[in-house]
Amino acid sequence: MSIHPYKSLIVSGKYYSENELLEFAKQQISGNSIPSWEVNLYEFILEWLSESQMFRVKTSGSTGAAKWIEVEKEKMVKSAQITGQYFNLQKNDKALMCLSVDFIAGKMMVVRAFVLGLNLIPVEPSGNPLKSLNESFDFAAMTPIQVYTLLNEKEGTKKLNHIQNLIIGGGEISNKLLNRIRKLENSTCHTYGMTETLTHVALKKLNGKKLDLYFKALPGIKFKKDKRNCLVVVASHISEQDFITNDIVDLKNETTFKFIGRYDNVINSGGIKVFPELIEQKLQPFINERFIVAGIHDDRLGQKVILIIEGKDEPSIDFKKIFAKISLSKYEIPKQVYFLDPFPETESGKIIRQQVSQMIYKIKLDLDILAFNHFNL
Repeated sequence: MSIHPYKSLIVSGKYYSENELLEFAKQQISGNSIPSWEVNLYEFILEWLSESQMFRVKTSGSTGAAKWIEVEKEKMVKSAQITGQYFNLQKNDKALMCLSVDFIAGKMMVVRAFVLGLNLIPVEPSGNPLKSLNESFDFAAMTPIQVYTLLNEKEGTKKLNHIQNLIIGGGEISNKLLNRIRKLENSTCHTYGMTETLTHVALKKLNGKKLDLYFKALPGIKFKKDKRNCLVVVASHISEQDFITNDIVDLKNETTFKFIGRYDNVINSGGIKVFPELIEQKLQPFINERFIVAGIHDDRLGQKVILIIEGKDEPSIDFKKIFAKISLSKYEIPKQVYFLDPFPETESGKIIRQQVSQMIYKIKLDLDILAFNHFNL
């Protein structure tokens, strides 16, 4: 006996009862004419309609080896209901589905359509998911790279403005991208969440008259900190156990926090804790390529701060001048700049920071190093 009643679905404006959906999904999968992303979508739909109470989902692998975990369908239903409540999503609202169902974000878009009665509009999960579309949507979820790509397209800004509620997750949003998002006329939010929490548990408004400096909890979610100053998520509708993260935060109250950096990324330089994410935010306006700030072994300091840029050629940038301009402390100033092409990344496109650092450590003698290897500290 199924644990949930959500068996019907609206796909591209057409309503399917449970039996109709079963038949339609099986036909789509058995055909040879549809692309693999659609096959994956309809396989997920069949899995949702099955009598199994559990789903196996894969974590992103951005902070460690990707792993499979089991989640209850009932918990996914509750997560979808909370999102619907927050955004006031109504039956027949149009939801753009442009994320891969290989990951929890894509799976939850389908679950929301089932639970809330949304009109699911599936398109290929590509860098420009609105390329062949010219219509309005009530709700959509995208990655930062998808939004970036659209903002660089001729009609991209106009098309994004036709999405009433847009959520962005799955990666960091650079200052350059944020400045462009702020000019959008719709409602755009940055999400905070993970596979284990069934996507977002907090949102930060990025545009409009009232911008958020802090992430704010969704209904039913509360936050606290552990001894490391890392965020702990209390979400009883998902799990009886708290979710302990490695994200160092500035906790304003039990429902509001500001992300500072990853505990596993903190650099201990001469006994001083340095947060690479804060340095990266300051450097964003000056470097066009992807880059990270990391720590590497140093006999005197324990770790020294370095800057690693994705690419093969040395850019014409006066780094000394930039470092002086953005007011870095002597411990925060990168002592070396390395170039690595390409950066290792997860299946979802996130930079695997630990692997980047390890690669630099192993092959640093073979990499181009800028002339300012040593600063007086």
